[in-house]
Parts: sequence; C-alpha cells; structure tokens
Amino acid sequence: MKNVIRGMFFVLFIFLFFTTTVKASDINVSAAASLREVITTLSANYSKIHPDVSFKNNFAASGALAKQIENGAPADIFFSANVEWMNHLKDKGLLDKKNITTLAYNTLVFVGKPNPNIKAMQDIVMFEKIAIGSPKSVPAGQYATEAIKKAGIEKQIAGKLVMAKDVRECLMYADRGEVNGAFVYRTDAEQLAKNVKILFSVPQEYCPRVTYPVALTAVGSKKAEAESFYKYLQSSEAKEVILKYGFMVK
Repeated sequence: MKNVIRGMFFVLFIFLFFTTTVKASDINVSAAASLREVITTLSANYSKIHPDVSFKNNFAASGALAKQIENGAPADIFFSANVEWMNHLKDKGLLDKKNITTLAYNTLVFVGKPNPNIKAMQDIVMFEKIAIGSPKSVPAGQYATEAIKKAGIEKQIAGKLVMAKDVRECLMYADRGEVNGAFVYRTDAEQLAKNVKILFSVPQEYCPRVTYPVALTAVGSKKAEAESFYKYLQSSEAKEVILKYGFMVK
C-alpha cells in the first residue's frame, strides 16, 4: 500500500514539475493589430526551433495594449505601432530599457473605391464619411489626425470622421462600404483589402514615418525564452518574414 501511495506522489510530482516547466516557457506577446500576420508567423517559426516554447499572442491597438500592461496584464514582449506608446511604458518603468529596438517601418495610406479624383489629402474633403483609428489609442489614428491638421483640412472634414478601435477595423469599414475611405497602413491595404484600393500615400511632410518599436518588458527580461525570442526577432530569418509581409526594415 505504501508503495502505491509513494508511486502516486511520484506521478503527481512529475506532473506538477512538467506543468510548471511548460508554463515557464510560455511567452506572452502584446502586439499592434497591424502586426498580426507577422508575429503569428514569427512565433510559429520560433516554436519549430524550440518546441518546448509556446506563445500567447494578444493583438490590439497599441494604446490599448499599453494600458493593459500598465494595469498588470501579462506581457513579456511589447510591439507598438509608434514610439509614443513605447515611451509611455518606458517612463512608467515597465520596460527593460536595455532591450528596446526598431522592428520595422510602414507607410500610412488612404484607401477607397477606385476614384480618379482622389489623389491627395485635400481631395478627401468631398467625402461624407472617413474612417480613422481612435487617436486616443490607435497610432494609425494619431498619424492620420496629424496629417489632416498639417494638410489644412481639419475644418472641412469635421463631423465626417468615423472612429475605429484599431486600424484593421478602419479597413473593414471601407471594404464594406460603410465609409467612403479610410486611413490605414500600406501592409494592411495590400494584403487584406478586398473591395478598396490605395488611392494615395500620405506624404512624409504630413506625418512621421510609421515606426514599430519592440521591447522586452521588465517581467520579460527575467525570462530566458523571452530574451531569446527578442534576439531572434533581429535575425536575418526574422527580417525575411517581415519583408515578406510588406514591411520595411530600413
């Protein structure tokens, strides 16, 4: 009987040991919505090399993710679609300041149904509904708002803006015909748009270059696997995946 009990305890010990080990190898990723395909592919590729590692990927607007992390949500690596939200967490002491770098770059574009009359920012004043990501949490919306102001059309389109929870929702509104056009990233427009096309790219003079910084969080810096994945993101193999999805690395 004693041997049976000892055997049961041994089995329980082994079970708890391996369960704990698996959980310790989980990498919690918080990434901007526009990086969904890239991060999904990169994490899958990494898992093929390290089969004991699993990922919990969380995709949303960069601002929403930053607030989640600030409120204690589990995150080992944070990918933002602008520098501002990265700096927000860095200033809060929630990131490993030694491990912050730029992952990729993108371009802000305006999409809509084919229309030869829409070639520049000033032309969109003729539209009735224009989708942008909510500037409070969506970097694409922040970029778009800045572009609208610098183009001098803020008053002309006042009341015409339709707010979306993230850049993917902006594209969805345009694709469904619920708005006349939308400000989105080039990568999303080229890969996901079904019924709309890029009408023009927003000039650099109107908004800064779309930059995607990535960082280990303060929590993630204490996990060997998270640090290893962070280094993998800077490899030539990872850059090939990033380029494959239409992003720029320089």
